[in-house]
Amino acid sequence: MVSDRIRAAIRDIKDFPKPGILFKDITPILLDPVLCRDIVNEFIRELGGIEVDAVLGIESRGFFFGLLLAEQLGVPFIPVRKPGKLPYDTISHDYELEYGTATLEMHVGVVSPGMKVLIHDDLLATGGTASAAAELVKRQEGEVVGFSFVVGLDFLNGEKQLKDYTENIMTIVNY
Repeated sequence: MVSDRIRAAIRDIKDFPKPGILFKDITPILLDPVLCRDIVNEFIRELGGIEVDAVLGIESRGFFFGLLLAEQLGVPFIPVRKPGKLPYDTISHDYELEYGTATLEMHVGVVSPGMKVLIHDDLLATGGTASAAAELVKRQEGEVVGFSFVVGLDFLNGEKQLKDYTENIMTIVNY
């Protein structure tokens, strides 16, 4: 199973980025191109018949599979980044993390009214980062049709926060 192969590849890093956090490092997955392809195919299978006009990837680990997923679906990829990283006019949203606060930005005009957007990131924790990305989509009058994550940390209840946007929440591996 894809989920078993992902679990075997993920590396646990204690006390990163702060003491008390057990970080799930997905970068070893990137060393296995077959597993990467299988992850993208698993997301596409999970999407079923959901119509997607664009995939939004959250900096930076959300870019890894977000771009591959967009390419496979034949739709645009929209990067969402930390402040000051995008060169054109942006909109921003501040949000809470499980270990602090942060801000996300996206270019203005990349989401058109009614556009159906799939939001992708590597990991779902509290849902704050993904919710911030969803707010950016909504501010440009787009529709969030789903969220996809390689890993979900169920004990942090992030999925609950995302259900305000859509019921379509995909995680391949849950802890």
